[in-house]
Amino acid sequence: MAKKQKVKLQKHHYEILFCPTERFMTVQNLLEKIREPWIHRLAHDLARGAGVRENFEKELARFFNLLEQAILSGDPSWIDPVLFDWANSPTESDLAEGQYNLSTLVARANNFTFDVAKENLSPEESLELLSATSLVFSYALSKAAHYESDKRVAYMANELATIQSKLEQLDRSKSNFISVAAHELKTPLTLIEGYTSMIIESITDASAKNLLDGVKGGVKRLREIINDMIDVSLIDNSLLSLNFQPLWLKQALGLLETELRPTCEFRQIDLEINPFEGDDQLIFADPERIHQALRNVLTNAIKYTPDKGKIIINGRKLPGFLEITVKDTGIGISLEDQLSIFEKFNQLGQASLHSSSKTGFKGGGPGLGLPITRGIIEAHGGTIWVDSPGCDEKTCPGSSFHILLPDRSEAADPKMEKLFGSETPTN
Repeated sequence: MAKKQKVKLQKHHYEILFCPTERFMTVQNLLEKIREPWIHRLAHDLARGAGVRENFEKELARFFNLLEQAILSGDPSWIDPVLFDWANSPTESDLAEGQYNLSTLVARANNFTFDVAKENLSPEESLELLSATSLVFSYALSKAAHYESDKRVAYMANELATIQSKLEQLDRSKSNFISVAAHELKTPLTLIEGYTSMIIESITDASAKNLLDGVKGGVKRLREIINDMIDVSLIDNSLLSLNFQPLWLKQALGLLETELRPTCEFRQIDLEINPFEGDDQLIFADPERIHQALRNVLTNAIKYTPDKGKIIINGRKLPGFLEITVKDTGIGISLEDQLSIFEKFNQLGQASLHSSSKTGFKGGGPGLGLPITRGIIEAHGGTIWVDSPGCDEKTCPGSSFHILLPDRSEAADPKMEKLFGSETPTN
């Protein structure tokens, strides 16, 4: 009995393979049997609203016709036009409030083909029809996924471009605001500074002078912040200009030591500057900007180093560069902060926890010093980075700032080279 059934199945398979005309006529007839219920059921299930449903039925009829052509021709690409149109039209977004995408729509069409065939055809006919349509629907699903992928990529690219444009516009607006605000604040600040000096000179009361000295100190700090804001604006807009002159790092570090020594002594911080190869070598850089950059790094080290700590400055000569390393015994910097420490308005730790005591340990600030330093160093053609084991206020693992400056042996202007020569200073 089993052998007879096997022979019968083989015969059926033979007929499918070698009698294509007869088979196609059969499949065509089966498709005609399910056409109307297939279109009606699928449109009713997916489309909401009479107007949408009517238009969708037309699209489904078009799909069904192309499905038939794909089966009869043996070429599934017949359905490409309708898939392309569906993928690039709002049709699917009109279906059930956009909950169906193209792949889902094709999958539902395939499932409805099975359901409608089961209800309207015999089991043998259903098997025959599904065997004929399966290849086309598999192709349709693959094509739909391809179209959807392209559409999503294009959409995401457009969204990212829009976001990028808005961020760039926002950054420009912020830079412009900082620049305008800083310049506008300088005028009244100059007036306050001038009138304060005049009042101090005209009064003799010691207590009043002390109060005015406090005002003068506040004005000075405010001026520093305004100047930092202007520098940030210049750096953001690539407008920072450098006045290249002969520079000896040994002298620059010596000036910083003299300037910051009182603060270090007050905080009982040991500041150690070690000589290194190349520190007495003439290089060309902007002395004022290099002083500003190094001062920002040292001030930051002092700020985050507890009293009785230590700051060591070392250096070395590298091919084409001079490296300066500022190492402290401070609280250290977490990995997260290391990634953002050179960003504008970024403050280490929580600003609310910053001390305002007489030591100034972890004293707050606008978070502009290190971004300005990076801008200055990069404008010279160098780079700056930081490394630290992490942040721990109890163990104080410390941190190290590394600055690379180009070993520039020629002046930017040949006239300056003739003026200053190339000899190192005598100590």
